[in-house]
Amino acid sequence: MSDLLGVAVLGAGHMGADHVRRLDQVVSGARVAAVADPDAERAKAAVAGIDGVVVHTDVEAVLDAPGVEAVLIASPGEAHEEALLAAFARGLPVLCEKPMVPDPAGALRVVEAEARLGRRLAQIGFMRRYDEEYRQLKSLLEGGRLGRPLMLHCVHRNVSSPPHFTSDMLVTSSVSHEIDAARWLLGQELTAVTVLRPRPSAGAPEGLLDPQLVLFETERGALVDVEIFVNCGFAYEVRCEAVCETGSARIGDARTMVVTAAGGARREVPQDYLVRFSDAYDREVQSWVDAARGGRVTGPDAWDGYAASAVADAGVRALETGSRTPVDLAPRPALYTTP
Repeated sequence: MSDLLGVAVLGAGHMGADHVRRLDQVVSGARVAAVADPDAERAKAAVAGIDGVVVHTDVEAVLDAPGVEAVLIASPGEAHEEALLAAFARGLPVLCEKPMVPDPAGALRVVEAEARLGRRLAQIGFMRRYDEEYRQLKSLLEGGRLGRPLMLHCVHRNVSSPPHFTSDMLVTSSVSHEIDAARWLLGQELTAVTVLRPRPSAGAPEGLLDPQLVLFETERGALVDVEIFVNCGFAYEVRCEAVCETGSARIGDARTMVVTAAGGARREVPQDYLVRFSDAYDREVQSWVDAARGGRVTGPDAWDGYAASAVADAGVRALETGSRTPVDLAPRPALYTTP
């Protein structure tokens, strides 16, 4: 391996372009070696000003490009399975943005393929595990000072949703972060999902069931509720409160700049996840690069990606039926640890 880890970035959209910037300007020990995107002009724009980057519209060509030693997948979720399996076939370490694979059957195929290798190659991009406040809450819960966790109350709000956003995607795309965070914070699998639907907001596009209240049950009797509201219109907000036997702890209360002028005060609020979780993304990618350069893979694994897809799939069925829906998980291969 060279002094700088040569990374191929798959996808040059909003997320992919930000990762190209991060690898080039923020993260140490890595360089952007290649970029693949179906839109060649978009790929070229993402790497403008960066020397020595190979640009392709074909994933296989990029993975085989000279100097590629690792892969960062930031393409649409439907393309992830093929890209992951191609990286596995070449023995390349991968950081794959969530969802690992949107449907649980495809996600399980990725798990089984990696298990057959007998070693981890994939880290899944659940970046909240790298956010300082989430890490502090995890440490507090593991320390047991507040007793057994009984409930998690979560809030996830976006200013607006993209034009293609569907009611199912409130669960499969947005709440997937809370799914992983809950599994990780509590160290438990989620076993059942119920989705409640209030009257849609006037700010929601026609036909979009927004907001929703998603309720998860866990294997050891805790409850997790998530308010997901993707067209709130005013801020990007993520909060989580853990209620335990002898106390509670809350993260996500905005600690941002307050501007005082013209006889009033105004608090800046994030409008985008890339702003709110910028430090977490930086830590996540730096950790992945450091591990890959040392021949290791750490962080959320392919089982975490599969579990999130399986829980989200149960959530979609709960949304459609209005009924409590059990989560169906396959047996966990020995390669993977508990949440």
